[in-house]
Amino acid sequence: MKLQPGYTAGVITSFYLSNNEDHPGNHDEIDIEFLGTTPDKPYTLQTNVYIRGSGDRNLIGREMRFHLWFDPTRDYHNYAILWTLSEIIFFVDDVPIRMYTKKTDATFPTRPMWVYGSIWDASSWATENGRYKANYRYQPFVGKYTNFKLGGCTTNGPASCRPPSASPSGSGSLSQQQVMAMNWVQRNYMVYDYCHDPKRDHTQTPEC
Repeated sequence: MKLQPGYTAGVITSFYLSNNEDHPGNHDEIDIEFLGTTPDKPYTLQTNVYIRGSGDRNLIGREMRFHLWFDPTRDYHNYAILWTLSEIIFFVDDVPIRMYTKKTDATFPTRPMWVYGSIWDASSWATENGRYKANYRYQPFVGKYTNFKLGGCTTNGPASCRPPSASPSGSGSLSQQQVMAMNWVQRNYMVYDYCHDPKRDHTQTPEC
């Protein structure tokens, strides 16, 4: 993906998985979302996981937000989601930035999903909790996607199918070097973690 420079406050450019078409009001979602910004501040990359939630009051977000170690408007970069039976891993240019591990059935999505890319107006919350709104004097707002790849197991595929490995060695989960890289990203570039937000009701997020 390549993001639009300049004033993009209130505008979200996203790459995500969802099954809202099959389960409206009770869907699962795995998100990579770029929260638009003002020219003097960096984009925020938000990762999120919804389980059987929707856009109503029952929605329980599991947001982790990051700034990046490069300018995402200058060139294309690779953003990836690896979703297996036991974990969800988010990558930026093959560097893992977040791992969401299955701890219970109630806190992990298991139903089939579609893949989407979209750009939309989320003025009410996207930029500094809605302080800055989408300004259509700066339109058109454009999200650019290229070299899209999808791999893995289909819903009705053979039981012998195995999803792609997160580790270069093919051993499944992250290697020690990848874990170190993820820790480096979270230490230096993470700007929000829902598990550490004192305003959240953590009885709703038992994985924390």
